[in-house]
Amino acid sequence: MTVFEEIAHTSKSRAPLNGWLVASGFVVALVLAPVVALGFIAARGSGELWPHLIRYVLPTAIVDTATLLIGTGSLAAFIGVGTAWLVTAHRFPGRGLLEVALLLPLAVPTYIMAYATIDLMHPLGPIQTAIRAVLGIASPADFRLPDLRTMWGAILIFGFVLYPYVYLATRAMFLMQSACVIDVARTLGAGRPAAFFRVALPLARPAIAVGTSLVMMEALNDLGASDILGVRTLTVSIYSTWVNNSSLGGAAQIALVMLAVVLGLIALERWARRHQRFNTQAQRSRRIAPSPLTGIAAFGAILFCAAPILFGFLFPGLYLLKEAAKVIARDGIAPHLLREAATTVTVASIATVVTVGLGLILAYTARLVRGPLPPFLVRAGSIGYAIPGTVLAVGLLVPLAGFDNAIDGVMRQWFGVSTGLLLSGTGFALIYAYAVRFLAISTGGVESGFLKIAPSLDAAARNLGETSSGVIRRVHIPLLRPALGGAALLVFVDAMKELSATLLLRPFGFETLATHVYSEASRGTYEDGSVAALLIVLVGLIPVALLARASQVPHAEGVRTAGRISSEA
Repeated sequence: MTVFEEIAHTSKSRAPLNGWLVASGFVVALVLAPVVALGFIAARGSGELWPHLIRYVLPTAIVDTATLLIGTGSLAAFIGVGTAWLVTAHRFPGRGLLEVALLLPLAVPTYIMAYATIDLMHPLGPIQTAIRAVLGIASPADFRLPDLRTMWGAILIFGFVLYPYVYLATRAMFLMQSACVIDVARTLGAGRPAAFFRVALPLARPAIAVGTSLVMMEALNDLGASDILGVRTLTVSIYSTWVNNSSLGGAAQIALVMLAVVLGLIALERWARRHQRFNTQAQRSRRIAPSPLTGIAAFGAILFCAAPILFGFLFPGLYLLKEAAKVIARDGIAPHLLREAATTVTVASIATVVTVGLGLILAYTARLVRGPLPPFLVRAGSIGYAIPGTVLAVGLLVPLAGFDNAIDGVMRQWFGVSTGLLLSGTGFALIYAYAVRFLAISTGGVESGFLKIAPSLDAAARNLGETSSGVIRRVHIPLLRPALGGAALLVFVDAMKELSATLLLRPFGFETLATHVYSEASRGTYEDGSVAALLIVLVGLIPVALLARASQVPHAEGVRTAGRISSEA
């Protein structure tokens, strides 16, 4: 083979690789476009509104946001770490059931939890009515509990719903810790409490930091619960500035402040664990032997683990079930609710296919192409999960409107026909937002599936004449079906629950189950939104069941799974 023939052969063999890199670069450009556009919108200013925002809106929004994040993160960390240690290191009645049931609050979106809890805790609601009946008090004026529409009420609701993020990550880290470490501490004179605080807890700090950061970002992204509870966070301020004041520039400026908060949280989390390293030999590790608890100690452990399940899932779930049964018995299932359910499933399904497809491109490029660029593209493509839905919505308007205006200008000039808005204010905008927001879930799921496929299969297929596209089509996709199915399920459920971006980008007259619940809660007609809320919770139980099943693997496999979960987080 001559030199020229070898160069031509090398260029031809690298062409598919370059094609995958270009496709991944296009995916990342789609993700980063809203962030870049956000800067342009904010730079144009908001006219006379900005001084008003600086003086009256931003100070309250920043203080409320910081208070909510610190309070929610602290409460979620306390519940998550405490329950994770109890079910890992101790044995008491009902431990196996509680270990799985502690995941259930993940199925309840924060805005549904807020809407159900407010109705439950209303002065005329069932809880306060029962308390007055026990105390022999007739009038609500003589006895009433504090109103939940306060900051402390929001912290309680967010903490009881979001703590499973800390619980999952911390329990995984506790599973990785060898019993030898605890045994050494015990032989040196440390009791069980001292071994926990001086050995197990410091070793679990990376997982606690990751879980707490996820809790804070979820709380920051929330719009429905914060608005219902009267907490004026940055997310609520963006929504009210855009919708009520009709100021896109002002909303973009607040969104930039919010984006800075998100980046600050990520930087703080990484800085806090910059020197922390933890290694274990999975084959030689021995799980911490659970110590038995009896008497008051066992009762306290049961109560501590059961409380977040009761308040974070069971009570609101039973309330939704009761109210939904009443509404269906009285009015049946309204036709508009069926249309909204069909709309929700359709949009979420399309968004799931798109998101999983884009995640497959990024993950396969990282497997196929060597060098630092593919891992960077994967990380850049996953940044959308850290961007709140309101920020994404504001940033999407400019690129979509620019595309619409360009097409409209060309059609007017060439054919004298106006095309109007093709993408803005349509379902495409929602699908775009969902894909950017949940691409990290899809990419992470597909990457974990690729780790289980030996590289030798790729080499064998290539030696048999398959191209890179043929390998993924005929070898990888059949083997990736479980991973693709899991990622698709998680994306679908998250898309069904997404509220912030849906409220800001939905077309006129477009309603999903999430927006229906929010609209009823905003009007105070909680019972009318119970059927839609119950449907969302029931769908949310599917990924929780999968997580619970994954957590009940044998210990050796469990240690490896726990390590993978912690490293991916």
